[in-house]
Formats: sequence, structure tokens, C-alpha cells
Amino acid sequence: MLFSLHLNVFLSSIIFNVMTIVQPINEELQQQVIVEVQRYIVIASGLYKKIIEPVDVVFDIKGRAAGIYRFHYKKVSNKKGCHKKENHQTLNDFFLQAWFPKKYQQIRFNPWIFSKYPEDSWINTIPHEVAHYVSDCLYGLKNIKPHGAEWRAIMHDFGAVPLVRGNYDLEGIPVRKVRRYYYRCSCRQVALTSIRHNKVQRGRQEYRCRDCSEKLILVENYV
Repeated sequence: MLFSLHLNVFLSSIIFNVMTIVQPINEELQQQVIVEVQRYIVIASGLYKKIIEPVDVVFDIKGRAAGIYRFHYKKVSNKKGCHKKENHQTLNDFFLQAWFPKKYQQIRFNPWIFSKYPEDSWINTIPHEVAHYVSDCLYGLKNIKPHGAEWRAIMHDFGAVPLVRGNYDLEGIPVRKVRRYYYRCSCRQVALTSIRHNKVQRGRQEYRCRDCSEKLILVENYV
């Protein structure tokens, strides 16, 4: 009953945006999403008898993805790459943070997709990303598959359908354009993304054709 009430309030607040040009959800609606994220975390804490801390939530992605869960490790360092002790830190805390960097976890949402598809975002995207966060807290993502049995079990416990991805019409939604660079071997021409192209140019990676096994060479006139 409470879930339906929260969803109805969210939908009634956003219906004007759906019927006009797609605009990202505003700060008030973003706060409703954040509250719903934390509600699922409280549910998970009770279900799995483990204290799961609130997670950072931002609304900063564009394109096809409705949501992303990510984490990274961060060390305290200055611009020269050396560890820097903060004034409020004890020496013990400083060395702990230097040798065992803190894990930063974050859920990112697409505010344009939330605006155009509010019901799907509320029912599917929010529990989907929270389930990734919870599975990381319980098992560690390195130990499980992204949409494996553990993630699906959490989705079922949330009462959500474990859909892997949504199928959205992106008309009116900003989509990030990825530049492509063309490479060739003796049997074909292949398009690489700018990320892979930059790795090749920096000498960090090389790519080979799956069929002839020749090294892919940049086609200069396509750059």
C-alpha cells in the first residue's frame, strides 16, 4: 500500500513532463527517488540481517542506460601522488587509508529516462540498481556474475521482476555520441570506439582480427 502511494505521488508529479518535451526530473523528484533507494536498503538490511549503509545517489548519466551501479577505491594523496595526512586524521587512520583505500559506492540514474518512463523507472530501475549495490555488500561483485543467481534472488525478495535491461524509445532524450575509428586487417575493416582507439595509440592494447588473427591497423583517411 505504501509503495503504491509513493509511486502515485511520483507519477502525478511527472505526468506533465511525459506529455511535452522530455526534461530531466527536478530536484524534488530526485529526492523522492533517493528516498525510495534508501527504503529498499532498509528492507535488505532486515532481510539479510546485515547493516547496509545508505548509498550515494546521483542523476548524471545520459543515453540508453537508465541506471548504473559502480564503485571505486580511493587513496588520500596530493597532486604529486604522495599520501597526504589530513589535520583531523590520527597517524593510524592515515596509514590505514593509505594502505587500505576506502571503497566508494554509488548509484547513478538517468534523469531523462526517469522523466519519460517514470513508472518503469520506479518499479524496475530503482530495485535493479539497489540489488546490484546490495549484492556487492553481501558477496562482493568479483565473486558473482552481474545478473547472476544472487542478484536475481535479491530482486525476487524486493518483489521486483529481474529484468536485465529495459527497451526504451530514446526520442527526445540526450544520447552520448561515441566517435568510431576504422581499423583494417587483410580480410576486413573494423570500427573501434574512441576508448579502444586511445588504448592502441598509447601502446596499452592491440587488437587482432577474430578470423585471420592479423593485427588491426588504423585506416588513416578515416580519422
